[in-house]
Amino acid sequence: MSPTFRALRVRNYRIYAAGAVVSNVGTWMQRVAQDWLVLQLTANSGTALGITTGLQFLPMLVLSPLAGVVADRFPKRKVLVATQLMMVIPAAMLGILAVTGWAEAWHVYVLAFLFGTGTAFDAPARQSFVVEMVGTDDLANAVGLNSASFNTARIIGPAAAGGLIAVLGSGVSATGWAILINAASYLAVIWSLRQMDPRSLHPAKRAERGRGAVREGIRYVRSRPDLLLLLATVFFVGTFGMNFQMTTALMATEVFDKGAGAYGLLGSMMAVGSLAGALLAARRSRPRLRIVVVAAVVFAVAEVLLGLMPSYWTFAIFLPVVGLFALTMITTANATIQLTVLPEMRGRVAALYMMIFMGGTPAGAPLIGWMGEVLGARSTLVGGGLITLAGIAVALIAYLRSSGLVVRRETGRPLSLTVASRDPLGEAEPASLPLNSQAQRSERDAAADETVEQIVVRRDHHAQRHRERQQAPERA
Repeated sequence: MSPTFRALRVRNYRIYAAGAVVSNVGTWMQRVAQDWLVLQLTANSGTALGITTGLQFLPMLVLSPLAGVVADRFPKRKVLVATQLMMVIPAAMLGILAVTGWAEAWHVYVLAFLFGTGTAFDAPARQSFVVEMVGTDDLANAVGLNSASFNTARIIGPAAAGGLIAVLGSGVSATGWAILINAASYLAVIWSLRQMDPRSLHPAKRAERGRGAVREGIRYVRSRPDLLLLLATVFFVGTFGMNFQMTTALMATEVFDKGAGAYGLLGSMMAVGSLAGALLAARRSRPRLRIVVVAAVVFAVAEVLLGLMPSYWTFAIFLPVVGLFALTMITTANATIQLTVLPEMRGRVAALYMMIFMGGTPAGAPLIGWMGEVLGARSTLVGGGLITLAGIAVALIAYLRSSGLVVRRETGRPLSLTVASRDPLGEAEPASLPLNSQAQRSERDAAADETVEQIVVRRDHHAQRHRERQQAPERA
């Protein structure tokens, strides 16, 4: 089997991937249909479209920490069955309202929020479940294939939704049929989860019950400078850069004066580049932080150029470039998190990742939508790209200032001294244990005679404070 598809050797993953691709097609159909529905109900209001997008992703911002705890404490396969049902209900209700012609803008706002609530609980469980299906050796490949599946559906879904809506008259009721197809697609995921062989799974150690689980996850991330840079990068990209379901709709209708079919084609064109980026990522055995940062910078520059494209066809042809670097960043960041955090922390760290990546949309989407109304549709891409570029630059400078030399001295071996220089943007390495956690205390007790003292040498006035923070676990 080709290295690009090696995770498909695992039966449980094959079944999961089959159900996921059906659901992904439905998801993209609803995204296009929902945006077109809002535009039809509000006379092409960019602000209304931004509010809808913001409300759909608001639960990511509010509920992700709790969703991460749920993913770490309960069997992920059962959690995923429940989250599919949480998304079926609002999708079916919105589809029925649209088909019957009863839909109003406030209906879309409320149901988009409820749909987002199901998505908030689904995301960390789904992401951290992948390693339980394929193990660590094939994890990076499986993450890449998941993105490839999502973007294959992104090619099919928008075009199918746009075509269906156009054939049915491009009105409010036409959007409802595409949304109802998405509601039915979640049944494929439920089927795939029930068909798996539980004996072949590799369940992670569950997090212990008790208070403070969310704080423990945040403390863990704060102890990892590489994760902080990664999260800062995806925050700026997700909040200000990747609002394409809104920006491409505004460009299609206001700048290029196109209809639903042409709008759907734009989503498919971008997905071509996204699919290429996902497949390239699937071939990498290990993710690197530098790939995340470089891909994000190139993405931001490409987005600015996209906003300056003079015609519909130059805009459409350049979209795959933007999609390629966007998915390269997303897939590499996802794999880095899954491979470098403690198993019992995966759900919470994945939840924080999703909260920052997608939860920033409630703040970014209304701002980008307002820019579109006041400054024109092109400003949504040019401004979003420039803000993203500036944010990444600030985060990278802060991270580089925190780099230093790590000095290790093994107790009982006074002549043994190891000095390691950290490559600021090198290959990600497994994380240290969270401060004051039960897992850390257990490992320290089990290896009391192999204690390692760490001193991080700085060239600035923060040296003493950082040294004390690194020595804190030994005093705990």
